[in-house]
Amino acid sequence: MKKEITIVGAGLVGSLLSIYLAKRGHKVSIYERRNDMRKEQMSAGRSINLALSDRGLLALEKVGLADDIKEICIPMHGRYIHNADGTHAYQPYGKEGQYINSVSRATLNMKLMDLAEKHGIEIHFNQKCTAIDWKKNEIIFEDPNLQLQTLNFDLLFGSDGAFSAARLQQQLHHQKFDYNQYYIDCGYKELTIPPTPDGNFALEVNALHIWPRKDYMMIALPNLDKTFTCTLFFPFEGDLSFSKLDTKEKAAAFFEATFPDAVPLMPDYVNEFFHNPTSSLVTVKCFPWVRDDRFALIGDAAHAIVPFFGQGMNCGFEDCRILDELMETNGDDWATILQQYQTLRKPDADAIADLAVNNFTEMRERTADPKFLLQKKIEAELHKKYPELWIPAYSQVTFSPHIRYSEALLRGQKQEAIMQSIMQLPDIENKWESEEVERMILEQLD
Repeated sequence: MKKEITIVGAGLVGSLLSIYLAKRGHKVSIYERRNDMRKEQMSAGRSINLALSDRGLLALEKVGLADDIKEICIPMHGRYIHNADGTHAYQPYGKEGQYINSVSRATLNMKLMDLAEKHGIEIHFNQKCTAIDWKKNEIIFEDPNLQLQTLNFDLLFGSDGAFSAARLQQQLHHQKFDYNQYYIDCGYKELTIPPTPDGNFALEVNALHIWPRKDYMMIALPNLDKTFTCTLFFPFEGDLSFSKLDTKEKAAAFFEATFPDAVPLMPDYVNEFFHNPTSSLVTVKCFPWVRDDRFALIGDAAHAIVPFFGQGMNCGFEDCRILDELMETNGDDWATILQQYQTLRKPDADAIADLAVNNFTEMRERTADPKFLLQKKIEAELHKKYPELWIPAYSQVTFSPHIRYSEALLRGQKQEAIMQSIMQLPDIENKWESEEVERMILEQLD
Protein backbone atom coordinates (compact mmCIF):
# COMPACT_ATOMS: atom_id res chain seq x y z
CA MET A 1 0.00 0.00 0.00
CA LYS A 2 1.53 3.30 -1.09
CA LYS A 3 1.71 6.03 1.51
CA GLU A 4 1.53 9.81 1.70
CA ILE A 5 4.92 10.63 3.13
CA THR A 6 5.99 13.96 4.63
CA ILE A 7 9.65 14.90 4.97
CA VAL A 8 10.74 17.74 7.26
CA GLY A 9 13.81 19.37 5.71
CA ALA A 10 14.89 19.80 2.07
CA GLY A 11 18.61 19.53 2.74
CA LEU A 12 20.89 16.98 1.12
CA VAL A 13 19.47 13.91 2.85
CA GLY A 14 15.82 14.97 2.72
CA SER A 15 16.05 15.67 -1.00
CA LEU A 16 17.75 12.33 -1.76
CA LEU A 17 15.37 10.41 0.51
CA SER A 18 12.39 11.89 -1.32
CA ILE A 19 13.71 10.50 -4.62
CA TYR A 20 14.18 7.02 -3.13
CA LEU A 21 10.61 7.08 -1.79
CA ALA A 22 9.10 8.47 -5.00
CA LYS A 23 10.81 5.70 -6.99
CA ARG A 24 9.00 3.24 -4.71
CA GLY A 25 5.69 4.79 -5.78
CA HIS A 26 4.93 6.86 -2.66
CA LYS A 27 3.51 10.38 -2.78
CA VAL A 28 6.13 12.59 -1.13
CA SER A 29 6.03 16.20 0.07
CA ILE A 30 8.93 18.10 1.65
CA TYR A 31 8.51 21.04 4.04
CA GLU A 32 11.55 23.27 4.43
CA ARG A 33 12.05 25.99 7.06
CA ARG A 34 14.28 28.17 4.86
CA ASN A 35 13.68 30.05 1.62
CA ASP A 36 14.33 28.35 -1.69
CA MET A 37 18.10 28.77 -1.97
CA ARG A 38 17.84 28.52 -5.76
CA LYS A 39 16.09 31.91 -5.83
CA GLU A 40 18.36 33.95 -3.60
CA GLN A 41 21.94 35.11 -3.27
CA MET A 42 23.94 32.69 -1.17
CA SER A 43 25.53 34.17 1.95
CA ALA A 44 29.24 33.52 2.32
CA GLY A 45 30.99 31.79 5.11
CA ARG A 46 28.81 28.92 6.28
CA SER A 47 29.08 26.01 3.88
CA ILE A 48 32.16 23.85 4.58
CA ASN A 49 32.78 22.21 1.22
CA LEU A 50 31.87 18.58 1.25
CA ALA A 51 33.85 15.47 0.36
CA LEU A 52 31.65 13.05 -1.55
CA SER A 53 33.15 9.55 -1.35
CA ASP A 54 32.21 5.98 -2.24
CA ARG A 55 29.39 5.51 0.29
CA GLY A 56 27.62 8.63 -0.93
CA LEU A 57 28.24 7.79 -4.56
CA LEU A 58 26.85 4.28 -4.09
CA ALA A 59 23.64 5.76 -2.66
CA LEU A 60 23.39 8.17 -5.61
CA GLU A 61 24.10 5.42 -8.14
CA LYS A 62 21.25 3.34 -6.75
CA VAL A 63 18.74 5.96 -7.87
CA GLY A 64 20.60 6.85 -11.06
CA LEU A 65 21.92 10.22 -9.87
CA ALA A 66 25.68 9.62 -9.60
CA ASP A 67 26.53 10.87 -13.10
CA ASP A 68 24.47 14.05 -12.60
CA ILE A 69 26.27 14.79 -9.34
CA LYS A 70 29.78 13.96 -10.62
CA GLU A 71 29.37 16.84 -13.08
CA ILE A 72 29.60 19.32 -10.16
CA CYS A 73 32.51 17.58 -8.38
CA ILE A 74 36.30 17.90 -8.47
CA PRO A 75 38.33 14.73 -7.69
CA MET A 76 40.87 14.95 -4.84
CA HIS A 77 43.41 12.10 -4.91
CA GLY A 78 45.21 12.92 -1.67
CA ARG A 79 46.19 15.35 1.07
CA TYR A 80 48.65 18.11 0.17
CA ILE A 81 50.35 19.07 3.43
CA HIS A 82 51.71 22.59 3.93
CA ASN A 83 54.17 22.32 6.82
CA ALA A 84 55.04 25.20 9.13
CA ASP A 85 58.68 25.23 7.93
CA GLY A 86 57.57 25.89 4.33
CA THR A 87 58.04 22.32 3.08
CA HIS A 88 55.27 20.36 1.38
CA ALA A 89 54.26 16.69 1.42
CA TYR A 90 51.69 14.73 -0.55
CA GLN A 91 49.79 11.80 0.96
CA PRO A 92 47.63 9.73 -1.44
CA TYR A 93 44.25 8.83 0.05
CA GLY A 94 44.19 5.24 -1.13
CA LYS A 95 45.36 3.05 -3.97
CA GLU A 96 45.91 4.31 -7.50
CA GLY A 97 42.61 5.58 -8.89
CA GLN A 98 40.92 6.10 -5.51
CA TYR A 99 39.79 9.63 -4.70
CA ILE A 100 37.20 11.71 -2.92
CA ASN A 101 35.22 14.52 -4.54
CA SER A 102 35.07 18.17 -3.55
CA VAL A 103 31.57 19.56 -3.98
CA SER A 104 29.88 22.76 -2.85
CA ARG A 105 27.13 22.05 -0.31
CA ALA A 106 24.84 24.69 -1.82
CA THR A 107 25.41 23.59 -5.43
CA LEU A 108 24.78 19.95 -4.51
CA ASN A 109 21.66 20.80 -2.49
CA MET A 110 20.20 22.85 -5.34
CA LYS A 111 20.94 20.04 -7.81
CA LEU A 112 19.24 17.45 -5.59
CA MET A 113 16.17 19.68 -5.14
CA ASP A 114 15.93 20.07 -8.93
CA LEU A 115 16.16 16.30 -9.35
CA ALA A 116 13.56 15.72 -6.61
CA GLU A 117 11.10 18.01 -8.38
CA LYS A 118 11.74 16.15 -11.64
CA HIS A 119 10.56 13.03 -9.78
CA GLY A 120 7.27 14.75 -8.93
CA ILE A 121 8.09 15.77 -5.36
CA GLU A 122 6.58 18.99 -4.04
CA ILE A 123 8.88 21.15 -1.92
CA HIS A 124 7.18 23.75 0.29
CA PHE A 125 9.51 26.49 1.53
CA ASN A 126 9.31 28.83 4.54
CA GLN A 127 7.48 26.17 6.54
CA LYS A 128 8.71 25.79 10.11
CA CYS A 129 7.73 22.66 12.05
CA THR A 130 6.23 23.83 15.34
CA ALA A 131 4.39 20.77 16.71
CA ILE A 132 3.55 17.13 16.05
CA ASP A 133 0.43 15.48 17.44
CA TRP A 134 1.40 11.81 17.65
CA LYS A 135 -2.12 10.66 18.56
CA LYS A 136 -3.69 12.23 15.49
CA ASN A 137 -0.67 11.83 13.14
CA GLU A 138 -0.72 15.58 12.49
CA ILE A 139 2.13 18.01 12.01
CA ILE A 140 1.83 21.79 12.27
CA PHE A 141 3.87 24.21 10.16
CA GLU A 142 4.18 27.97 10.53
CA ASP A 143 4.98 30.38 7.68
CA PRO A 144 6.80 33.75 7.98
CA ASN A 145 3.42 35.50 8.51
CA LEU A 146 2.78 33.25 11.53
CA GLN A 147 0.02 31.46 9.65
CA LEU A 148 -0.36 27.84 10.78
CA GLN A 149 -1.31 24.83 8.71
CA THR A 150 -2.03 21.36 10.07
CA LEU A 151 -1.30 18.33 7.90
CA ASN A 152 -2.05 14.65 8.30
CA PHE A 153 0.71 12.17 7.54
CA ASP A 154 0.89 8.41 7.03
CA LEU A 155 4.65 8.42 7.50
CA LEU A 156 6.93 11.24 8.62
CA PHE A 157 10.71 11.62 8.27
CA GLY A 158 12.72 14.21 10.19
CA SER A 159 15.70 15.18 8.05
CA ASP A 160 16.01 18.76 9.28
CA GLY A 161 19.61 18.75 10.44
CA ALA A 162 21.61 18.89 13.66
CA PHE A 163 19.12 21.22 15.38
CA SER A 164 16.08 19.26 14.20
CA ALA A 165 12.61 20.49 15.13
CA ALA A 166 11.20 17.04 14.34
CA ARG A 167 13.66 15.45 16.76
CA LEU A 168 12.61 17.91 19.46
CA GLN A 169 9.00 16.79 19.05
CA GLN A 170 10.09 13.14 19.34
CA GLN A 171 12.04 14.04 22.47
CA LEU A 172 9.24 16.04 24.11
CA HIS A 173 6.69 13.27 23.70
CA HIS A 174 8.80 10.21 24.44
CA GLN A 175 9.19 8.87 27.97
CA LYS A 176 12.73 7.57 27.54
CA PHE A 177 14.47 9.63 24.87
CA ASP A 178 18.27 9.68 25.21
CA TYR A 179 19.94 12.80 23.89
CA ASN A 180 23.56 13.89 23.96
CA GLN A 181 25.25 16.78 22.19
CA TYR A 182 28.91 17.59 22.39
CA TYR A 183 30.74 20.64 21.05
CA ILE A 184 34.46 20.42 20.34
CA ASP A 185 36.63 23.27 21.58
CA CYS A 186 37.26 24.59 18.06
CA GLY A 187 35.00 26.57 15.78
CA TYR A 188 35.45 27.27 12.11
CA LYS A 189 35.57 30.25 9.79
CA GLU A 190 35.61 30.25 6.01
CA LEU A 191 38.07 32.17 3.82
CA THR A 192 38.69 32.22 0.08
CA ILE A 193 41.61 31.64 -2.28
CA PRO A 194 40.53 33.25 -5.58
CA PRO A 195 41.79 32.19 -9.02
CA THR A 196 45.17 33.49 -10.19
CA PRO A 197 45.19 36.68 -12.37
CA ASP A 198 45.24 34.47 -15.47
CA GLY A 199 42.16 32.57 -14.26
CA ASN A 200 43.69 29.32 -13.02
CA PHE A 201 43.63 27.46 -9.70
CA ALA A 202 46.16 28.98 -7.30
CA LEU A 203 47.04 25.57 -5.77
CA GLU A 204 47.21 21.95 -6.96
CA VAL A 205 43.59 21.33 -7.89
CA ASN A 206 43.15 17.58 -7.33
CA ALA A 207 44.04 17.57 -3.64
CA LEU A 208 42.69 18.54 -0.25
CA HIS A 209 45.16 21.06 1.15
CA ILE A 210 45.96 21.01 4.87
CA TRP A 211 48.01 23.40 6.97
CA PRO A 212 48.40 21.31 10.19
CA ARG A 213 49.50 23.35 13.20
CA LYS A 214 48.95 20.93 16.12
CA ASP A 215 46.19 22.73 18.08
CA TYR A 216 44.45 24.03 14.97
CA MET A 217 44.57 23.79 11.19
CA MET A 218 43.41 25.30 7.94
CA ILE A 219 42.17 23.27 4.96
CA ALA A 220 41.31 24.22 1.38
CA LEU A 221 39.05 22.44 -1.12
CA PRO A 222 38.73 23.31 -4.83
CA ASN A 223 35.56 24.70 -6.45
CA LEU A 224 34.36 24.62 -10.04
CA ASP A 225 34.84 28.40 -10.38
CA LYS A 226 38.63 27.95 -9.81
CA THR A 227 38.45 29.25 -6.24
CA PHE A 228 39.36 27.30 -3.11
CA THR A 229 37.16 27.36 -0.03
CA CYS A 230 39.50 27.57 2.98
CA THR A 231 38.27 26.62 6.43
CA LEU A 232 40.18 27.63 9.55
CA PHE A 233 39.47 25.28 12.48
CA PHE A 234 40.61 27.24 15.50
CA PRO A 235 39.98 27.35 19.28
CA PHE A 236 37.23 29.66 20.53
CA GLU A 237 39.21 30.61 23.65
CA GLY A 238 42.82 30.56 24.81
CA ASP A 239 46.15 32.17 24.02
CA LEU A 240 45.73 31.53 20.31
CA SER A 241 42.02 31.69 19.58
CA PHE A 242 39.22 33.53 17.82
CA SER A 243 38.65 35.57 20.97
CA LYS A 244 42.27 36.80 20.98
CA LEU A 245 42.46 37.76 17.29
CA ASP A 246 40.22 40.76 17.85
CA THR A 247 41.90 43.36 15.61
CA LYS A 248 42.89 43.33 11.95
CA GLU A 249 46.52 43.85 12.95
CA LYS A 250 46.51 40.78 15.22
CA ALA A 251 44.79 38.64 12.60
CA ALA A 252 47.25 39.71 9.89
CA ALA A 253 50.26 39.08 12.12
CA PHE A 254 48.94 35.62 13.03
CA PHE A 255 48.26 34.56 9.43
CA GLU A 256 51.57 35.88 8.12
CA ALA A 257 53.48 33.96 10.81
CA THR A 258 51.40 30.78 10.66
CA PHE A 259 50.35 30.34 7.02
CA PRO A 260 53.03 32.28 5.09
CA ASP A 261 52.55 30.38 1.81
CA ALA A 262 48.75 30.86 1.90
CA VAL A 263 48.62 34.59 2.72
CA PRO A 264 49.78 35.79 -0.75
CA LEU A 265 46.96 33.71 -2.27
CA MET A 266 44.20 35.23 -0.07
CA PRO A 267 44.05 38.96 -0.85
CA ASP A 268 40.89 39.56 1.19
CA TYR A 269 41.49 37.19 4.11
CA VAL A 270 41.54 39.88 6.83
CA ASN A 271 38.17 41.30 5.81
CA GLU A 272 36.72 37.80 5.45
CA PHE A 273 38.06 36.87 8.86
CA PHE A 274 36.05 39.65 10.49
CA HIS A 275 33.03 39.54 8.17
CA ASN A 276 32.36 35.79 7.90
CA PRO A 277 30.68 34.11 10.87
CA THR A 278 32.47 31.89 13.37
CA SER A 279 30.51 28.65 13.59
CA SER A 280 30.57 25.80 16.09
CA LEU A 281 30.94 22.07 15.50
CA VAL A 282 28.59 19.67 17.25
CA THR A 283 28.18 15.91 17.60
CA VAL A 284 24.62 14.70 18.29
CA LYS A 285 23.73 11.21 19.47
CA CYS A 286 20.14 10.27 20.32
CA PHE A 287 17.77 7.33 20.70
CA PRO A 288 15.20 6.18 19.68
CA TRP A 289 15.11 7.44 16.10
CA VAL A 290 11.79 5.82 15.21
CA ARG A 291 8.20 5.70 16.41
CA ASP A 292 6.15 2.63 15.49
CA ASP A 293 5.48 2.52 11.74
CA ARG A 294 5.08 6.23 11.20
CA PHE A 295 8.19 8.26 12.06
CA ALA A 296 11.97 8.16 11.68
CA LEU A 297 14.87 10.56 12.06
CA ILE A 298 17.49 10.41 9.32
CA GLY A 299 20.78 12.13 8.47
CA ASP A 300 22.05 14.85 10.80
CA ALA A 301 18.73 14.94 12.66
CA ALA A 302 19.56 11.44 13.92
CA HIS A 303 23.36 11.68 14.09
CA ALA A 304 25.14 14.99 13.49
CA ILE A 305 28.92 14.59 13.34
CA VAL A 306 31.94 16.86 12.96
CA PRO A 307 33.40 17.12 9.42
CA PHE A 308 36.88 15.68 9.96
CA PHE A 309 36.32 12.37 8.23
CA GLY A 310 34.27 13.93 5.43
CA GLN A 311 31.44 11.49 6.19
CA GLY A 312 28.44 13.52 7.42
CA MET A 313 26.74 13.68 4.04
CA ASN A 314 28.00 10.24 3.01
CA CYS A 315 26.57 8.71 6.19
CA GLY A 316 23.21 10.42 5.59
CA PHE A 317 23.12 9.20 1.99
CA GLU A 318 23.96 5.70 3.22
CA ASP A 319 20.95 5.94 5.59
CA CYS A 320 18.78 6.38 2.48
CA ARG A 321 20.34 3.41 0.70
CA ILE A 322 19.99 1.08 3.71
CA LEU A 323 16.39 2.19 4.23
CA ASP A 324 15.67 1.43 0.57
CA GLU A 325 17.18 -2.06 0.90
CA LEU A 326 14.90 -2.68 3.88
CA MET A 327 11.90 -1.53 1.82
CA GLU A 328 12.94 -4.04 -0.84
CA THR A 329 13.12 -6.83 1.74
CA ASN A 330 10.07 -6.01 3.87
CA GLY A 331 7.58 -4.61 1.37
CA ASP A 332 5.04 -2.34 3.10
CA ASP A 333 5.77 -3.54 6.65
CA TRP A 334 6.94 -0.14 7.88
CA ALA A 335 7.11 -1.12 11.55
CA THR A 336 9.72 -3.74 10.63
CA ILE A 337 11.48 -1.48 8.11
CA LEU A 338 11.94 1.36 10.62
CA GLN A 339 12.93 -0.91 13.50
CA GLN A 340 15.56 -2.68 11.39
CA TYR A 341 16.79 0.67 10.02
CA GLN A 342 17.36 1.93 13.56
CA THR A 343 18.99 -1.34 14.69
CA LEU A 344 21.41 -1.30 11.75
CA ARG A 345 22.25 2.37 11.55
CA LYS A 346 22.51 3.48 15.20
CA PRO A 347 25.79 1.58 15.93
CA ASP A 348 27.27 2.80 12.64
CA ALA A 349 26.27 6.42 13.30
CA ASP A 350 27.85 6.30 16.76
CA ALA A 351 31.01 4.77 15.29
CA ILE A 352 31.52 7.38 12.57
CA ALA A 353 30.84 10.14 15.11
CA ASP A 354 33.74 8.87 17.22
CA LEU A 355 35.96 8.31 14.19
CA ALA A 356 35.32 11.88 13.00
CA VAL A 357 36.37 13.43 16.32
CA ASN A 358 39.49 11.24 16.42
CA ASN A 359 40.43 12.22 12.87
CA PHE A 360 40.59 15.89 13.91
CA THR A 361 43.64 15.01 16.02
CA GLU A 362 45.19 13.16 13.09
CA MET A 363 44.64 16.01 10.66
CA ARG A 364 45.83 18.90 12.82
CA GLU A 365 48.70 17.13 14.64
CA ARG A 366 49.86 13.90 13.05
CA THR A 367 49.88 14.67 9.32
CA ALA A 368 52.99 16.80 9.82
CA ASP A 369 54.81 14.14 11.89
CA PRO A 370 57.50 12.16 9.95
CA LYS A 371 56.84 9.08 12.10
CA PHE A 372 53.15 9.20 11.23
CA LEU A 373 54.01 9.49 7.53
CA LEU A 374 56.23 6.42 7.85
CA GLN A 375 53.37 4.55 9.58
CA LYS A 376 51.06 5.40 6.70
CA LYS A 377 53.70 4.21 4.22
CA ILE A 378 53.98 0.86 6.04
CA GLU A 379 50.19 0.49 6.07
CA ALA A 380 49.92 1.30 2.37
CA GLU A 381 52.57 -1.33 1.56
CA LEU A 382 50.74 -3.92 3.69
CA HIS A 383 47.47 -3.13 1.93
CA LYS A 384 49.18 -3.54 -1.43
CA LYS A 385 50.60 -6.96 -0.52
CA TYR A 386 47.67 -8.23 1.58
CA PRO A 387 44.59 -6.30 0.36
CA GLU A 388 42.12 -8.51 2.23
CA LEU A 389 44.08 -8.75 5.49
CA TRP A 390 45.01 -5.09 5.97
CA ILE A 391 42.84 -2.18 4.87
CA PRO A 392 43.93 1.20 6.30
CA ALA A 393 41.27 2.76 8.55
CA TYR A 394 40.79 5.70 6.18
CA SER A 395 40.21 3.36 3.23
CA GLN A 396 37.75 1.25 5.24
CA VAL A 397 35.63 4.32 5.91
CA THR A 398 36.09 6.17 2.62
CA PHE A 399 36.54 3.57 -0.11
CA SER A 400 34.87 0.43 1.30
CA PRO A 401 31.09 0.96 1.47
CA HIS A 402 30.61 -2.78 2.12
CA ILE A 403 32.39 -2.37 5.49
CA ARG A 404 30.11 -0.94 8.16
CA TYR A 405 31.35 2.09 10.10
CA SER A 406 31.10 0.10 13.36
CA GLU A 407 33.26 -2.65 11.87
CA ALA A 408 35.75 -0.08 10.52
CA LEU A 409 36.07 1.44 14.00
CA LEU A 410 36.88 -1.92 15.63
CA ARG A 411 39.25 -3.01 12.84
CA GLY A 412 40.93 0.39 12.87
CA GLN A 413 41.49 0.27 16.65
CA LYS A 414 43.11 -3.18 16.37
CA GLN A 415 45.35 -2.09 13.49
CA GLU A 416 46.36 1.13 15.26
CA ALA A 417 47.41 -0.84 18.35
CA ILE A 418 49.55 -3.11 16.15
CA MET A 419 51.13 -0.13 14.39
CA GLN A 420 51.90 1.64 17.67
CA SER A 421 53.90 -1.40 18.81
CA ILE A 422 55.68 -1.60 15.43
CA MET A 423 56.57 2.10 15.43
CA GLN A 424 58.35 1.63 18.79
CA LEU A 425 60.82 -0.85 17.31
CA PRO A 426 64.44 0.38 17.33
CA ASP A 427 65.61 1.66 13.95
CA ILE A 428 62.14 1.20 12.41
CA GLU A 429 62.99 3.99 9.93
CA ASN A 430 65.56 1.74 8.26
CA LYS A 431 64.03 -1.71 8.63
CA TRP A 432 60.34 -1.06 8.01
CA GLU A 433 60.47 -3.01 4.72
CA SER A 434 62.10 -6.07 6.31
CA GLU A 435 60.55 -9.54 6.50
CA GLU A 436 60.93 -9.41 10.29
CA VAL A 437 58.63 -6.39 10.61
CA GLU A 438 56.13 -7.83 8.15
CA ARG A 439 56.03 -11.13 10.05
CA MET A 440 55.46 -9.34 13.38
CA ILE A 441 52.50 -7.46 11.94
CA LEU A 442 50.92 -10.56 10.36
CA GLU A 443 51.31 -12.56 13.58
CA GLN A 444 49.45 -9.87 15.54
CA LEU A 445 46.62 -9.84 12.98
CA ASP A 446 45.71 -13.48 13.70
